[in-house]
Amino acid sequence: MIGADGEQLGVIPTSKALELAEQQQLDLVEVSPTAVPPVCRIMDYGKFKYQQSKRQQEAKKKQVHVEVKEIKLRPKTDEHDLQFKIKHARRFIEEGNKVKVTLVFRGREITHMDIGRAVIQRFAAELEDIAVIESLPRVDGRNMFMMAGPKSKK
Repeated sequence: MIGADGEQLGVIPTSKALELAEQQQLDLVEVSPTAVPPVCRIMDYGKFKYQQSKRQQEAKKKQVHVEVKEIKLRPKTDEHDLQFKIKHARRFIEEGNKVKVTLVFRGREITHMDIGRAVIQRFAAELEDIAVIESLPRVDGRNMFMMAGPKSKK
């Protein structure tokens, strides 16, 4: 058993431990039930739970939430439109978000995969100074996907 101030009280029968906890107007909490004999501690359980929830809230505040933003392209996307979408992707990455670049093939465009691959590789080349390509371009049906995320700050 461990006392309220953190000192070791040794092995004490349960009834005696409960009596000690009541005298100090605190709770007897089982800390490690699997140990032989089980380890108990005298503490204010309500205060302990409150502090635990506060620590969890602080940890949640410090957590970084990363979103995945999607940018859709076509193999025939014009130069200006492509630059505009690259600018948006740059902004998303600078904010700390990931970018999913989707190239959509329509109709007979699917027969010219090389054009689509060139567009998506050019997109990747434009972002390589601030982003790392997490997944290389891959084809799924009529779409080609690529994931880019921010470079780690060292």
